[in-house]
Amino acid sequence: MPAAALKPKPTQPTAKRPVLLDLPYEPVRKRPLPAGRPREWYITHNRRLKAMRLAIALLDLGVYLPHQARNETIRSTAELIGVHPPSDTTCRMVRELMRCSS
Repeated sequence: MPAAALKPKPTQPTAKRPVLLDLPYEPVRKRPLPAGRPREWYITHNRRLKAMRLAIALLDLGVYLPHQARNETIRSTAELIGVHPPSDTTCRMVRELMRCSS
């Protein structure tokens, strides 16, 4: 077998620049939450879902590192995808999710 056949072929980068979101953004169909939990559970659950949606949208826009996701960036992304502006706590959660994925 020739030596050239053993060398891996060079690959191209997947994207030259960040990919824009496919608009219009259509949220997933909501299902009812389980009944009988304390109110704090529902608040935390919804905050986590919102943080996850925002983290995914930021990744789609090319923001890959937590230090790139300032509160203003996260809030402008929320406006872009059509969700209410997140609180400071939710913004911290978004950065934490991005930190876990890297």
